[in-house]
Amino acid sequence: MHRAILDMDATALAAKIKAGDISSADAVEAYIDHLRHVNRALNCLVEDRFDAAREEARKADALRAEGRAEGRLFGVPVSMKEAFDVAGMKTTGGLLHRKNHRAASDAQAVARLKREGAIILGKSNTPTLCFCQETDNKLYGRSNNPWDTARTTGGSSGGEAALIAIGGAAVGLGSDIGGSIRFPAHFNGVIGFRSGDRQVPQQGHFPFTEEPWQERMLGIGALAKSVDDAELVNAIVADCPPQPLDAQAFEVVVPPAHPRYPLDASTSELLDGVRDFLAGQGQVAQDFPPYFEKVALWWQLVMSLDGGAGIARLAFDGQMPRPWREYLKEVTRHSSSYHRYLSWALIGASLFQPSRRKWAGLLDQLKQADAAMARYLDNRVLVLPVYHSAALPHGGVYGEIFSVRRTFLRVMPYVALVNVFGLPALVVPVGTDEHGMPVSVQLVASVGNEQALFHLGRQLERRFRGYVRCGAHDRS
Repeated sequence: MHRAILDMDATALAAKIKAGDISSADAVEAYIDHLRHVNRALNCLVEDRFDAAREEARKADALRAEGRAEGRLFGVPVSMKEAFDVAGMKTTGGLLHRKNHRAASDAQAVARLKREGAIILGKSNTPTLCFCQETDNKLYGRSNNPWDTARTTGGSSGGEAALIAIGGAAVGLGSDIGGSIRFPAHFNGVIGFRSGDRQVPQQGHFPFTEEPWQERMLGIGALAKSVDDAELVNAIVADCPPQPLDAQAFEVVVPPAHPRYPLDASTSELLDGVRDFLAGQGQVAQDFPPYFEKVALWWQLVMSLDGGAGIARLAFDGQMPRPWREYLKEVTRHSSSYHRYLSWALIGASLFQPSRRKWAGLLDQLKQADAAMARYLDNRVLVLPVYHSAALPHGGVYGEIFSVRRTFLRVMPYVALVNVFGLPALVVPVGTDEHGMPVSVQLVASVGNEQALFHLGRQLERRFRGYVRCGAHDRS
């Protein structure tokens, strides 16, 4: 029974609990037992609330016995990215000086999930201040990919994706300002959905994104075992859940291989298989979105608007930021309180900070690009790879995105396009590479057309790999 519970998505588990086929207490206990075993190798869960979850499950079962089982996630065990405030739990951002900081109240998205009956098991690991696409920090250490512990989980929702990949909760919540849901979903083989521009409130997310152009790049959504669950979580946490539409009326676009942004052989072959399948369902367009060759740089410039000063203030707790000093201390003597990923990212942000003149020119371009993208995505779903390959060994993604050779311009466009334009995106695993590592595609549409993403996502989920729980770390 325990393994059946671990394989079950949140939608199915909620139905079973409401019907009395599975008790909430049994579901919670199955996940707790599993997490205690697998987390030693993966380090995905960094704080638990197991005792509180057990008590909440007992209360849920009592309510069900009284005929009062209410809520779309009634009695269902879920997990949270560490960045979201959960009352009574720590929100540290992986910083040593915040190791004892506890939230007084729930983030708004967390409160909405709780109101639907969700039971929180614990919180999952992130990079420092969610400021890197690999999950490692000085407070909690590094998370490992369950399919191969020598490989990255991605970031910044890397701990959450690894936890869902091994069936550590029924569903989880993440956030994405630079691929932070989509990288981990792709690398760990789970469903991932990031909401579009300001569709889900960020109140109670740490760090809080204050700059408006950065805020529009932030999306919040599920790391999940099914497209159904991604849709369900979005319906719960979004301010205005998307309205029904005729998904059959949408054209699908799968751009051809781009010579400047090459994919490895496995990723390219799987994308071709998706294109062929969709072409068999109807006509598939193959044109590239407008400004595609500019979005990686635009993303970097928007993220560097203040030269990293806001993140540096949080990181250095109000003291004078000295990222160069801390970076050199760490790479030469491993003696810094700050992970080298954070220090180097802050250095990069200061170097990329646009001048006022450059920013004014970029604003004009972004406004023109917004109009062009709206026309391009009118009644369309765009299908893209997430990254050029499956998960790399630890440090590989960091090395590509933060290299002085500016290789981010080559590896980031597929991800950056979504953030720059504040678009919703759904990640669906479609296969594995020659090493057995998951490979996904992402589906992209305009804000308000999320139902078209979920409709197409279910088709791909049924035809291709979808979510497959990693059982490599199960008890024998």
